[in-house]
Amino acid sequence: MKNKLMILPAHDYTAVRLVKIPDDFEEHEVFRHVTGIIAQVEENDPDYTWTDVLAALEDRGFENVEFILGPALD
Repeated sequence: MKNKLMILPAHDYTAVRLVKIPDDFEEHEVFRHVTGIIAQVEENDPDYTWTDVLAALEDRGFENVEFILGPALD
């Protein structure tokens, strides 16, 4: 089965993240679901870090994917 991935963009290029989407998610629902997870982390701890978000995502089956950020296309 083909991996489905989601880029979590950021204004600071060093904060861009890539996660593997669990197989049981439909593409049309994953954006809303991840937004909800991030919002829950923010609500529970205003001083959250990426580690907190990643832990919440991993609890729901998402996986962090290491990547190399290439040059901008602009």
